[in-house]
Amino acid sequence: MSDPIQRSTPAPGLLQLTIHRPERRNALNEAAYEGLIAALNHAAADEGVKVVVLTGAEMCFTAGNDIADFMSRADGPADHAAIRFLRAIAGFDKPVVAAVEGFAIGIGTTMLLHCDLAYAGRSARFKLPFVPLGICAEGASTLLLPLVAGAKRASELLLLGEEFSGSDAARDGLVNEAVEDGQALPRALERARALAALPAASVLATKALLRKARGPAVLATIEAEAAEFDRLRRLPETQARFAAFVGKK
Repeated sequence: MSDPIQRSTPAPGLLQLTIHRPERRNALNEAAYEGLIAALNHAAADEGVKVVVLTGAEMCFTAGNDIADFMSRADGPADHAAIRFLRAIAGFDKPVVAAVEGFAIGIGTTMLLHCDLAYAGRSARFKLPFVPLGICAEGASTLLLPLVAGAKRASELLLLGEEFSGSDAARDGLVNEAVEDGQALPRALERARALAALPAASVLATKALLRKARGPAVLATIEAEAAEFDRLRRLPETQARFAAFVGKK
């Protein structure tokens, strides 16, 4: 079985992390989350890594949580690898640049709120389907999405859970720019190389200052959302919705 998180060095100072479960549209299971956490820890400790680039294999970012894996888990919200990954990326000190093509569902969208820069193909397909599935938003999205998209648009995206495009994501502030399909990764690598060429201490200090005021609130919101998410996922109606969703696939 191949590693669900593949590491590469596309240029000096860059660490590229590629979510690689193409048979599942790069859906994230526990092994994938653990791989992302380990890779971020490695990048934090490696002085040679200046910027992390996050993308998905075969023109797909990620279809979000692997529902089958998610339904079978018995651990509490604080222990699950998805929450530990969200804590890790929210607290990561170095710049993270995301490249999105194809699907960016659920946590595939909310993790972008913790990336410093993000680029998407114009026809990339974003979705926050938490409420339609009977659960609630995660990743501090109830705090961060209104800050970038505005309160009304954030409510529309989180409550209705409707699909939107890469162009919409750029308009709403979830990504910096929508580019031609297939060009998200080249654009992300271009901007990552520019970041890596800057004085590292200045980059780190500026990122820390950008996060300083809202950092504690972000972590607190991740925990509050996780607790409510866990409560809701155990409801019979929610379990029925999960089962119906898996049955359609």
